[in-house]
Amino acid sequence: MAISLQKGQKIDLSKEAPGLSRVIMGLGWDVRKKSGGLFGLFGGGGQNFDLDASVLMLNEAGKITSNSDVIYYGNLKSKEGSVQHTGDNLTGEGAGDDEQIIVDLNAIPANKHRLVFVVNIYQAVERKQDFGQVENAFVRMMDAKSNKEIARYDLTDNYSGMYALIMAEIYRHNGVWKMAAIGEGSKAGSLTDLIRQYT
Repeated sequence: MAISLQKGQKIDLSKEAPGLSRVIMGLGWDVRKKSGGLFGLFGGGGQNFDLDASVLMLNEAGKITSNSDVIYYGNLKSKEGSVQHTGDNLTGEGAGDDEQIIVDLNAIPANKHRLVFVVNIYQAVERKQDFGQVENAFVRMMDAKSNKEIARYDLTDNYSGMYALIMAEIYRHNGVWKMAAIGEGSKAGSLTDLIRQYT
């Protein structure tokens, strides 16, 4: 049975999933449906939302030291191959994970201590879109071998005015990998702006 995480909660992966080596981080969301007009065709809708999941690989000081430490739709794999993004989903349509990131915990370089999983809205400022228009955001961790869900975090806060979400992180503590549910909103208008917070 998967653990349902609350904001700020941490779990020890060595206890919850002994022997775990490869995980799939699934991230998902839905765009809030607007009502109005004839069958919702008028007075609602607006532009399509393009949400992008990314991973920031941080050193012990919590900093990004190279562009290759950012895994996103434009850089799908970390330099040594320990983190791999499965590709961009432009619409977020349908049930289940919208984007997935595969992490080989045993292959993460010793100088990387924290993997931060974020989602941002592409061209959020220009399109006047924010996370107040998005609902049902979640992040879940699965064992890549069995596809069994280990933990899930459903974000429930109001993120109006926020252009990015820091969803969760996997971090190394005393040689053991842990997962934390973060759920923080950010006014960073682009992935580049978000990255600046970690440089």
